[in-house]
Amino acid sequence: MTTKAIDVLGLGFAAVDELLYVDAYPAADAKTPIRRRERQCGGLTATALVAAARMGCHSAYAGILGDDDASRFVVERFHEEGIDTSHIARRDGAGPVRSTIVVDGSRHTRTILFDLGSVVGVDSSWPPEDVVRRARVLLVDHCGVEGMIRAARIARGSRIAVVADVESAEHPASAELLGLADHLILSRGFASRLTGEDDPAAARALWTADRRSAVVTCGGAGSWYVSDADPEAARHQPALPVQVVDTTGCGDVFHGAYAAALVHGLDVAGAARFASVAAGLKAAAPGGQAGIPTRAAVEEKMKKAFCDRV
Repeated sequence: MTTKAIDVLGLGFAAVDELLYVDAYPAADAKTPIRRRERQCGGLTATALVAAARMGCHSAYAGILGDDDASRFVVERFHEEGIDTSHIARRDGAGPVRSTIVVDGSRHTRTILFDLGSVVGVDSSWPPEDVVRRARVLLVDHCGVEGMIRAARIARGSRIAVVADVESAEHPASAELLGLADHLILSRGFASRLTGEDDPAAARALWTADRRSAVVTCGGAGSWYVSDADPEAARHQPALPVQVVDTTGCGDVFHGAYAAALVHGLDVAGAARFASVAAGLKAAAPGGQAGIPTRAAVEEKMKKAFCDRV
């Protein structure tokens, strides 16, 4: 295996998504024509890694896949994006999430139908410790919580930033995983369910002295964050004003761009701003990973956006 340093290492969800574009999501027992269909790679961690790669980072995936068509499709897409796949573990019967995403063209929403039947999360045997220690940022989600905890412990012990994108707290050890994230970035809905609070209060509730940031993403309403630079205050980062086309993957892009911003040396405020612009540009483009912008596009937009407001 290569010993090259890794900027952003991801271990979690990869998916094969079939996107169906319709004029409006149909009611029960109704029929509606499909205007366009696409097959893309998706998933929380996989999409974040593509975002980080397009932001100029050496990204690597160390999750578990099989040898089926869907796994091969994911690896091919990683190769196209320049993502290192040398640390993938292959196991019989394993595979990515399989999803069908219905994109509503009138309301600019998406409905995700997913199948986790072949998903195998990381565990105590993977990835090797030296792979984790070579990373500058570790991306974790809830695909194999116990394995994620092991990797996060290794990372925190080596002072490697841990960026968490968690959407479920059903596993008994979920609280421990959340506690190991020094950059905890949660969606508004999940943060509210977890804390019983809304937006700025949720960010404050998620903050602990062991973190560098607690961020709550709120879609078109921007994000709220508390950082170690000013732990007493919740700060608001406005969303990039765009004409929304497709929100598929926007939250994952936020995580990947945030991780890339840390690699590039930005502080929490700068990372939140960078990630917000990246997610906004993605929302203005069709497709999940297909609509992810480049670092140059994000930096160009940052020169023009927010200058009078943040």
